[in-house]
Amino acid sequence: MVMDGTHATKQRLLDVGMALLLEHGYHGLGVQALLDAAQVPKGSFYHHFRDKEDFALQVVDEYMRNVHHGLDQCLNDTARPPLARVRRFFELTEENYRREGYLGCLLGGLGQELSGVNGTFRARIAECFTVISERTATCLEEARVRGDIPSDADPREMACLLVDCWEGAALRSRLRGDAEPLTSMLDFYFAASGARRQ
Repeated sequence: MVMDGTHATKQRLLDVGMALLLEHGYHGLGVQALLDAAQVPKGSFYHHFRDKEDFALQVVDEYMRNVHHGLDQCLNDTARPPLARVRRFFELTEENYRREGYLGCLLGGLGQELSGVNGTFRARIAECFTVISERTATCLEEARVRGDIPSDADPREMACLLVDCWEGAALRSRLRGDAEPLTSMLDFYFAASGARRQ
């Protein structure tokens, strides 16, 4: 698909801004630094975004488009058993973290930074985590029906716990600068869930 110049400029700002928000956080990112990194004039920013908050919220939306793509790619892969699909999504996410230098999850980083002071971000990020949990729960329900996890397991609770544990491991991974907390968490979670080996 060919983008027109206006759309391409906005996409460049979102892409560059996502990387800068991951690295520096919301308060550490100045609009001028973004413009310099994206090599676009100031007017371009205000043509596409009302202000810095609007920009960051649109970056979150862009991030979630990428998350949905990963969820679609993994959870819809019916050639794999459902638990393997769930695990594959988180493994692919870890691969993205590695490429970015283990800066962690944008949602988790912004949530920690802003949820106590900005209700708009708190609500948006909570909604994003809910969407990830709900999509994961659908796959875990399939695993429960197949007998891959105990029949009395609650897939929604399991999915919420998985996302919560992942976010904690993502923070530890950023602090350490490596994947060990992420891989250890996945190993522990799938063993502790009573999952049948696949």
